[in-house]
Amino acid sequence: MQTIEFNHEWKMKLLNRFLTYVKVYSTSDPENEACPSTPQQWDMAHLLHEELKQLGLSDVSIDEHGYVFGFIPSNLENDDEPVVGFIAHYDSSPDFNGKGVNPLIWNDYNGQDLLLNKETSFTLSPSKFESLKDYVGQTLITTDGTSLLSADDKAGIAEIVTAAEYLLAHPEIKHGRIAVGFNPDEEIGRGAHLFNVEKFGAEWAYTMDGGEVGELEYENFNAAGAVVKINGLSVHPGYAFGKMLNASLLAAEFIQLLPANETPATTKGYEGFYHLTGLTSETSVAKLQYIIRDHDAEKFEQRKQFLTQKVEDFNKKYGEGTAELEIKDQYRNMKQQFEGKMHIIDIAEQAMKDANIEPKIKAIRGGTDGATLSYMGLPCPNIFAGGLNFHGPYEYIPLESMEKAVKVIVNIAKAVKKR
Repeated sequence: MQTIEFNHEWKMKLLNRFLTYVKVYSTSDPENEACPSTPQQWDMAHLLHEELKQLGLSDVSIDEHGYVFGFIPSNLENDDEPVVGFIAHYDSSPDFNGKGVNPLIWNDYNGQDLLLNKETSFTLSPSKFESLKDYVGQTLITTDGTSLLSADDKAGIAEIVTAAEYLLAHPEIKHGRIAVGFNPDEEIGRGAHLFNVEKFGAEWAYTMDGGEVGELEYENFNAAGAVVKINGLSVHPGYAFGKMLNASLLAAEFIQLLPANETPATTKGYEGFYHLTGLTSETSVAKLQYIIRDHDAEKFEQRKQFLTQKVEDFNKKYGEGTAELEIKDQYRNMKQQFEGKMHIIDIAEQAMKDANIEPKIKAIRGGTDGATLSYMGLPCPNIFAGGLNFHGPYEYIPLESMEKAVKVIVNIAKAVKKR
C-alpha cells in the first residue's frame, strides 16, 4: 500500500492548527467534580465544534459536558464496512502551568542546546534529554520555558482533524464511515466517563495520545487516586507541651511509611508504584494526594490494601480519626478487552508499516481514555501522537512526527476498507 502524499501546504495546515490549539488555555482540575472540570475547557470544545462543521464533517455535535463528535461519511457505493473512530482529549495537565503557552519553532534542528528563554536561561538540552538527538534536521516545536506545551493531547487533535480534512479533500481514497471524538478531563482520569459510546457508533477506535513515533499500546496500568487527610491538633506553641499534634510533621512521617523504591522514579516496565502528586499542610490539617498504579490486577488490589493498612496503623499509633483515607478507582488495564479482537491491533500495526514506521508495541506506563472506553464496549488501543517530555516546560514535538501520525490515521481508514 502506498503512503499518502503530504506536501508543504498540508504540513503548514497541520502546524498552524497545532499552534492554534496549544495557545488555548484548557487545564483541567482534579478538585472539581464538574464535567468539564474547568470553564476554560469550553473554549477548546467550541473551537473544535465549529471547525468540524466548517470542514464539512457530518452530524457534528457538542453535548452538555463538552464532548465533541463528528463523522466523515463513507464514500463507498455499498457500505458494509465497520465504523472506526479516532479520539483525543483537549484538556491540558494540571501538573504544570498551562496558561499563556507561547510555542517556539526551531527549523532544521542542529542537535545543540536550545535556549528557550533568554530571561531565565531556560534550556532544552540533549545532554539531559538524549531523545533530541533523534530529531536532528527536523522542525521542533517547544515551550518558552514558562509553561507546558499541551502537545498532550492537542497534537492528537491536530492530527485527527488534519487527517479528516485530507480524507474529505481526497475522495479517491475509499473508506467507510469514520467517527471523530474529542473530550475533556482525560488528564484527571475522567475523560471517558460520560463518553456516549452508542452515539459515537464505532465498532472500535484509536486514541491518538501516545508519545514517540511507532508507539502502539493496548496494555495500561490499573489506576486509582487516593487522598490521605491527616488531622492534627493546633494549640499555641508556647503552651503546646504534651498537647500539640503537628499535622505537617505527621504528614512527613506518613510519607515515609510507603516504600521508597516503589515510586515513578524507581520503577520501569511492568513495575507498579505509589506516586505522591500533591501535599498541602499546616499545623492543624494536612492532605496527601497519591496515585496508585500497577499493570497486574492482583498486585493493584494489594497496593490499595497496603495503603489502607498503613492508615489503620497510623490511627492505632496516634488515635482514631487522625488519618482519613479515600480511594477512587480511575481505570483498568484494557488488555483483556482485546481477546479475540487482535485484528484491531493488526490493522494499526500494518498502517504504520505502510507509512515506513516501525511499530513499537508496549505497555503504557500510564493511562488513556481508551482503557475506560474499552470496558464501555468500545475497544480502543492507543497510537503515538509524537510528543515528548509531557506535562512540563521541557515538552516538545517534532512536526515530522505529527505528519507521520496523520499518515497512520489515513492508512487505517484505507486498511479497514481493504480488510
